[in-house]
Amino acid sequence: MVVSRDKAPTAQETFMQMAQAAGLRGRLLVTIGLLILVRLGIFLPVPGVNRSAFTANISNSPLIGFLDFFSGGGIRTLGIFALGILPYINASIILQLMTAAIPSLEELQKNEGEAGRRKISQITRYVAVGWAVIQSTGIALWVANSGAAVSPGPVFVAETVLALSAGSMFVMWVSELITERGIGNGASLLIFLNIVAVLPRSLGNTIEYAQTGGRERVGQVIVLLVVFLVMIVGIVFVQEGTRRIPIISARRQVGRRLYRERTSYLPLRLNQGGVMPIIFASAVLILPYSLAQFTRNEFLIQVANYLSPGGPAPWLYVAFYLTLIVFFSYFYASLIVNPVDMAQNLKKMGASIPGIRPGKATSEYVERVLNRLTFLGAVFLGLVAIVPTAVESATGVRTFQGLGATSLLILVGVAIDTAKQIQTYVISQRYEGMVKQ
Repeated sequence: MVVSRDKAPTAQETFMQMAQAAGLRGRLLVTIGLLILVRLGIFLPVPGVNRSAFTANISNSPLIGFLDFFSGGGIRTLGIFALGILPYINASIILQLMTAAIPSLEELQKNEGEAGRRKISQITRYVAVGWAVIQSTGIALWVANSGAAVSPGPVFVAETVLALSAGSMFVMWVSELITERGIGNGASLLIFLNIVAVLPRSLGNTIEYAQTGGRERVGQVIVLLVVFLVMIVGIVFVQEGTRRIPIISARRQVGRRLYRERTSYLPLRLNQGGVMPIIFASAVLILPYSLAQFTRNEFLIQVANYLSPGGPAPWLYVAFYLTLIVFFSYFYASLIVNPVDMAQNLKKMGASIPGIRPGKATSEYVERVLNRLTFLGAVFLGLVAIVPTAVESATGVRTFQGLGATSLLILVGVAIDTAKQIQTYVISQRYEGMVKQ
C-alpha cells in the first residue's frame, strides 16, 4: 500500500498497522488484556458481606449511581476493585494543588526534569495509598453499621480495608502499566471502561421505560437521545478546536546559504485540559460522601446529599459543579502552557508574533489569548454538564442517572485522545518503513 508521509493515516492503513505491526499490536493486546483483568476484579467479592442485605440497603441511595460511574458497578457488587482508580485521581488533585502552593514541589516539577517528575509521581502514589485506606475504612464502617456484615467487628473492618486498599493499589499499578506499555492514558482508559460497563444496564432501563409508558415516554427518550448526539458532535468540535497564532522566524545565514523568513503558527487548544477538568471536578464532588462515610457525621452526610445529582437541591449541585469545572480548567491550563517559558523559547529561536514585541509583551499576549480560550472551553464544559441534566429533569427520563454529561465528555474525549495516539504510532511505523526502503 502506497502512502504519503504528509497525509494523516486513513482508517484502512490504521487497521492494517494494528494487525501487522508487531509493536503496535503488542501495545494493543497489553492494553486490552489489562483492562479485562481490572474488569474481572470488580466481580471478586469482599469477604464477610451479606450480599442480599447490602443490595437492599443501597437500592434507594441517590449517591450510588454517581459513585458507580467511576467504579463501573464496583460499589454495588462491593468487589475488591470497588474503589478503582478514584484514590489515585484524588491524590493527583491534591498533589497538583500542593504543587501550585508549595515552592519545593513547584521546583521539582519545573526545573528538575524527568527526575523531578518521577519524584512527584512517587509522592502521588504514597498519597493515593493513604487516601485508599481512608475511603476503604469509610466503606467498611458503612457496611458494618448497615447490618450487611456477616460478623461486624474490628476483624471485618481490617479485612475490608486491606482488600479494598490492595485492590485500588493494583488498579493504580495497572493504569501506570497501560500508560507505559500500552496505548493511551491508563487512568482515563480505566474510567472509560467503567462507564462503558454501566451503559448496557442504563440502555436496558431506558428501553424498558419507553416500552411501559406509551408514545409520550418514547418521545421523551428520543428528545434525550437527540440532545446526547448533538452534545457528542459539539464535544468533538471543541476537543479538536485550536487557535493558531502566526509566528515568523527571522531571516538567518548559515555559511553561504541564506534562509528566508518562515511563517508557521503556534497552536493553542480551546480546551487545554481535555477531559481532566471534568474528571477532577467529579472526583471532588465525591469527597464529601467519602468523608461522610468515614466520620459518620450528620452534617457531612447532609452536605453529600445536597451535592449529589439526585439530591434535594439540584441547583446547588449544578452551581458547585460549574465552579469546579471553571477552576480546574484554568488550573490545568496553567500547568500545561506557561506563557513566560513560551515567550522565552520563541525569542531563543529567533521567532516572533507579528505586531508583538518579543519577551514580556509576547508572554502577556499569549496569556490573554490563553485566558480567553480557557474561559470559552470552561463555558462549553459547563454546558455539557448542565444541558443533558436539565433535559433529563424536563423529560423525566432518569435512567441515565450518573451517566449523563460527565461520562459523555469522558467517553468522547478519551476516545479521541486514544485514537490520536494510535495514529501517532501508525505514522512512526510509516517513517520506519520509508527509512528501511
